[in-house]
Amino acid sequence: MNERNARVAAALAAAGIPSNIVILDADAKTAAAAAAQLGCEVGAIANSLVFDCDGEPLLVMASGAARVNTEVLAAALGTTSIRKADAALVRQATGQVIGGVAPAGHPHPLRTIVDSTLAQYPVVWTAAGTADSVMPLTYPQLLALTAGREAQVR
Repeated sequence: MNERNARVAAALAAAGIPSNIVILDADAKTAAAAAAQLGCEVGAIANSLVFDCDGEPLLVMASGAARVNTEVLAAALGTTSIRKADAALVRQATGQVIGGVAPAGHPHPLRTIVDSTLAQYPVVWTAAGTADSVMPLTYPQLLALTAGREAQVR
């Protein structure tokens, strides 16, 4: 494990969640790539997407089965502008790179929305700090770990 994985593992331990970080054979920068390596449905992959929400970072843990509809999300949050964050904002807000953003282990906790469609999966796979690492969580663990708000994002 590298330093980013270690930060994620420490955040899991602090939350009382077992650290079961899995290092994949290859980078999985998409939900489809992660699902193929794990042998699970693409919908069980929780994409960690950072958005610029009225000038502040917003982490959206979204099912890999479909794209986030930023208009639906903006209406649910009562915001005026939500757009995909650039690589610099992702790195600044999370200390991690696009494709490896974990739901925990950030320098400063991010406001987080968790896609309610992830609740249908007994195991949700999330990034674990690098593009080649993932970890299994239950939906309740994901909500607790992120202090996230459930919402429909499409």
